Amino acid sequence: MTITPDNKDWTWVLERPCDECGFDATSYPRESFAEVIRESAQQWTLVLARDDVRERPREDKWSPLEYSCHVRDVYKTMGGRLARMLNEDDPVFPNWDQDETALEDRYELQQPELVGDELVDAASSYAELFDGVTDEQWTRPGTRSNGSRFTVETLGAYGLHDVVHHLWDVSTPN
Repeated sequence: MTITPDNKDWTWVLERPCDECGFDATSYPRESFAEVIRESAQQWTLVLARDDVRERPREDKWSPLEYSCHVRDVYKTMGGRLARMLNEDDPVFPNWDQDETALEDRYELQQPELVGDELVDAASSYAELFDGVTDEQWTRPGTRSNGSRFTVETLGAYGLHDVVHHLWDVSTPN
């Protein structure tokens, strides 16, 4: 069985807590984004050290390794979007098909140690961007390919949900 692609629009997590993982965007002030990103990257390195890192808990759910690859790519994608928002006027982001990326990049075959290094590097770069955001920049806009509008602040909270949610995914019994 293959993984069913996730086609939900998760932007609602900016308005109310996530029913699944409990993430509440109001619990993460913008000044905490860089620290939370760095801390979560360290948690992901622990996930990658697990004995069951390559095992899918169910045929229709990613393994801890596959989730880790996805989170690495979330950091890269969100970092690129944040950089554009800080340097361009109201950029429009191309669609990123996370499920297609997982298939094309063969997440299940990647090496956990390398993924860990890449994840920490991507998280560090992303966090450094947030370290440099000025008060005036938090409201700079950007638009996702489906028309969803973000500010630097809401993009940060939205990206944090993805990472927190997937830590929940690899930590809860299925």
